[in-house]
Amino acid sequence: MPRERGEKVVATNRRARHEYTVEKTYEAGLVLTGTEVKSLRQGRANLSDGYAYIQGGEAFLDAVHIPEYSQGHWTNHAAKRTRKLLLHKEEIVKLSHAVSAGGYTLVPLRLYFSDGRAKIELAVAKGKREYDKRQTLRERQDTREAERAMRLRNRVGE
Repeated sequence: MPRERGEKVVATNRRARHEYTVEKTYEAGLVLTGTEVKSLRQGRANLSDGYAYIQGGEAFLDAVHIPEYSQGHWTNHAAKRTRKLLLHKEEIVKLSHAVSAGGYTLVPLRLYFSDGRAKIELAVAKGKREYDKRQTLRERQDTREAERAMRLRNRVGE
């Protein structure tokens, strides 16, 4: 059987881009059990409550919900367990400095398979205030209306 190629997205955290301002993103591998991988291959995961933290020079992902594998039995995994992230030492140091500086947190943006290996896109993010969220929505709506007006104007000229 040939190896998987390309990228297959399993789950995205759409709420994260609304709740946080993303400063920088990192790609990290995940330490998973067999039934977790099988459950992810079925396309089942939820990143909405997830976060990452650095402890003892290692990175961990917590509160990400990967449901139990449907054909699993006593070897099934716990749905919301803490999972270790695979990052280079320099990346872990950079992340820990960013978080310890204050105001920043580590948020998972998407979970995907890259060439058959489970990866997670991790963001160093700063929480948005309520008025920032409203302003972002207003800007998005304004650009959408401007594009719509341009399309209508171009259509009339034809």
